[in-house]
Formats: sequence, structure tokens, C-alpha cells
Amino acid sequence: MLKIFLLLSCLLQAAVKNPDTFIELKSGGDIDTLDPAWAFDTASDEVIMNVYEPLLGYKGTSIKEFIPVLSEKVPTVANGLISKDGKTYVFPIRQGVVFHGGQKLNCEDARYSVLRFMIMDRSGGGSWLMLEPIAGTNATRNDKGDYTLNAAELISRVACEGQNLKITLPKPYAPFLSVMAQWSYVISKDWAVTKGEWDGRPETVKNFNNPKKESSRLFEEMNGTGPFMLDRWERNIKQLTLTRHEQYWQGPAKLKRVVIKGVPEFATRKLMIASGDADFIDETGRQFEPQLEGLPGVKPLDYPYLRVEALYFTFRINPAGNTAIYSGKLDGNGIPPDFFTDKDIRKGFAYAFNYEAYIKEILRGKASRPSGCIPRELPGHNPKQTLYPYDPAKAKAHLQKAWGGQAWEKGFKFACYHDANNTGRQMACAVLKKEVEALNPKFNVEIRGIQWSTYLAEVRQQKLPMFKLGWVADYPDPHNFAYAFLHSEGNYPKRQGFGYPEWDKLIAQGNDEVDSKKREAIYHKIQAFAFEEVPQIYTDQPLAFRVVRDWVKGYQVNPIFHGVSFYPIYKQD
Repeated sequence: MLKIFLLLSCLLQAAVKNPDTFIELKSGGDIDTLDPAWAFDTASDEVIMNVYEPLLGYKGTSIKEFIPVLSEKVPTVANGLISKDGKTYVFPIRQGVVFHGGQKLNCEDARYSVLRFMIMDRSGGGSWLMLEPIAGTNATRNDKGDYTLNAAELISRVACEGQNLKITLPKPYAPFLSVMAQWSYVISKDWAVTKGEWDGRPETVKNFNNPKKESSRLFEEMNGTGPFMLDRWERNIKQLTLTRHEQYWQGPAKLKRVVIKGVPEFATRKLMIASGDADFIDETGRQFEPQLEGLPGVKPLDYPYLRVEALYFTFRINPAGNTAIYSGKLDGNGIPPDFFTDKDIRKGFAYAFNYEAYIKEILRGKASRPSGCIPRELPGHNPKQTLYPYDPAKAKAHLQKAWGGQAWEKGFKFACYHDANNTGRQMACAVLKKEVEALNPKFNVEIRGIQWSTYLAEVRQQKLPMFKLGWVADYPDPHNFAYAFLHSEGNYPKRQGFGYPEWDKLIAQGNDEVDSKKREAIYHKIQAFAFEEVPQIYTDQPLAFRVVRDWVKGYQVNPIFHGVSFYPIYKQD
């Protein structure tokens, strides 16, 4: 059968198909939003990074060297664009740049975009990335959800002096340029205001704080300065099309069109890449890799990725209409909403997961086991950190103690979630299910997969008892991972419903520390605490796996990219 398939593949191949169009396939393709101030997932960001542009970018494959984009220069102390005290940054805004809608870029657009990103601060979003360095706080609301932002003070920190954007920080913030290189996407202020967005006044900020996703027209409309423009987003068939921006300031892209398709069936994706009807397959399950090797004209690619994958416990599960906890009680037919607040439950699950088998058999050895939440490529990673081994005996001992022995005696039933069509995450849930259920016939872990946008919403609402997700670097610094995984205001603790004040203080100290050795020691201490409390099970740091046609040229791989940069790509025999 393999020989027949390869023969058919060869017959189907011809010259470069659709030479001006790049077709990317995704197993999900479920984009969350097109609004750069709302988006906080890789599927959305791939589109955004090709339509909108930040002030700075990264040079080639480097995660340390910056290049100017909509800022004409990279600020440094040497060129006078960073003050000697490290608190003031100046970005000279590039002249002659035109938005897709015809508006000319100016400093006020950049100022407005930075401020809008912060003031929106939607629940579960990324506004904290800028709020922390610029506002000196992690959120615009308190724990009760009450609005607390001093808008006038925040707005005063971001100013235009002619065509220079000047940002004043309350204190030095070492990774600030990294944040700006990833999250300073610029939109047209005039255009946004005509769409009903914030008018720029401090007294109206509250009206645009934590909005509903689809309440803004920017959810599905785009107007950037980047090399591609939005043509159409067909959500019903999970397909988005971009077209070339002919007036792009760096010169038009070689490609005229980019099509991103959600194709959940692997067999269809395989046939399309083999026949040349697709040029690229985004991440797909490692178990399919052998079926893609040896296909004529097709190249599987592995490359480093700043990502840590984990299984997450929700400490305070939202019980409202929640079928994932079944009875909602510790009665053998469900779990109570606070089930995972018992540390023995969490430790039992950590000892039950078969890490080596998962990496070797499911991920085909194309991953390493994390020693904590910080990737091995970044400072603060501790290769000597103690890990939970796969140890069913220890797992059993902890689960027998959990909930005063009631969990073992009565048993439990709940659902563990993954995003639909992500077979790697699905199999991680399957490994956990197999090992946990083998300990006690009264244990029942159901596996459920749901569509990406629904998945993110359910996680934000704390509906999922356990779930498998990863964290891709927002910017290449250990603070981004320590904060996201372990700070009470970070992405996952807020979704899981836990917080440790001592950790928060250490994470703040780690970010403020300028001495590299002292900083590393702080991050090692933070991860040691996380090992003891086990709020998450760190399962793998995978290599990114992509598949590309050999006629695709110019494809650049940077570990910090949240998708494909289409601008340098062209197709040629």
C-alpha cells in the first residue's frame, strides 16, 4: 500500500502549484480573535503578526538581538534613547508608513495602541505584559473585579514628543524591549475610534475595560501596516485568507495570497501536502510523523521552541452547569469543586504520570522533560531540580491519604480536557487516565476534547477540572514563565484558582534583580517551591514539528515566533 501511495504522490506532483499562494493547514484552525489587544493564543497571533507590526522585532533567528520595525531605531543607552536610570524609553516612529486603510502612521497611533492594549485588560488576556513595566501593577481590577486603574496617571506615562513615542517606567524593567518586540502592535487610532473603540480620553477608559470578545468590531476587522491584509475570515469553514499589501513600506511580499485552513482529519492533511495542494502543515501529532517521512517533495521539520507543556489542576472549579465534575461531590460519582486543593491528590497524580513513556513513545523522543516551568534555553532554568519520578507506589500512598482517606475509599470521577485534534495533548490525558485508573478501580478519568476557542473560554471560566496546555514565550525571559505559571496574577494561577504570596514576592524580586547569579538563584528557589506544592505537572518541552513542501523558500524559524512569518516566503522549484 505504501508503494502505491508513493506512486500516486509522484503522479500528482507537477511544477509548483499555486506559485503566488501559500496554503497552510492546521489541525484546529480555530482562531480566537483578530484584535491584537485581545488575542492571547498562538492561532490568533499568527494572523496578527503578519497584518500588524510592532515597534521592534527580532533579528533572524536570534531571541536576543532586536531590529527596528515601526520604530526607526532600537533604543539603547548608547544612542540616548534609553535614559541612564533605565526608566525612560524613546521610540522614533517611522515616517512614510501607510495603513491598509490608507491612513498614514504617526506617533499618536503608536501611543494609542500601547495604551489600548493596557486599558482593555480582558480577563485571561495579556495586558499584564505591559501593565507590569509601565503601570507598575499587574491588573486594572482588584480580586473582587472592581476597577482600580488610575487612567490619568497611566496615560501620562505614554507620551508623544513630535514623532517620538516616550514611555516612562516607574522603575527599571530589564526585559522591557523584549515585551515591546512582541506586543507593541500598532493600529490606526482614527480608524479604531470610527469603529466604536476607546476615544483616548482617561474618563472613558472604564467603558472599554474587560470587554466581551465580540463586542468590538476589531474582533473580525483588521487595519495594520504589515505585509498582508485581511481578505476574509470564514469562521464557518475555519478558513482565513490574507492578501498582499502592495504599499508595504519594506516592499511588497513575493506571495500574493496566504490561506490558513483548519483541516482536522490527518489523512486529508497528508493527501493535500503530498499532492501539492498545501504547502505547509502546522503542528501535528508526533505519532503521524512516520507517515510523512519519505513523501516525495515533502520535508518534516524539527526546531527548538520556547514552550513548556503541562497538565493543570483547577483548584476552585466553577460548578455552574458543569458536567465535568459529574455529581459535584466526593461520592464515587464525581468530585467537589475544591477537589484539587488537597496536595496529596496533586502529588499522587504527579507520581502516577509516566513521563518517560510519554516522551519516548508518544512524542517519539522529540522532546525533553522540563525540570520546572522555565525552558532550558533561558537563564533561571535549573537542570538539577528534583523531579517527580513515575512511581505508582508513591502515587498510591498519596492518594490513600487524600481527603482523609475518602478519595481512596469512595473513588472519584471527572473529565480531563485537551484541545480537539491535538493528539499529543490527547495522549497525555490518556497516559494519565491509564496510570491513575490502574491504581484503584474506583477511579475514573474521562478524556474530552473541545474546539480551541471554546477550550480557552472554558479554561478562563474555571470549568475544566484538569486540562493539558502549554505556555509559549511571550518574550524570551524567565520572568515570563515564572509569572505565567506561578504568580497569583499570572495566566495559569488565575485560571486554576491558586496563589501563594511568598511566590509573588520572589517572582517580583527575580524580575527586579540585575545580578545574573542572584537572579538565577531566585528562580531556582521559586521552582523548588513549585515542586513541593505541585500546582501543575510539567510533562514535556517539545521540539516544534512542522511539515513543508520543498518548493517553499525563505521560511525563517525563530523560537519566539507564534506562527509563520509569511513575508520572506516564496515558492520555487
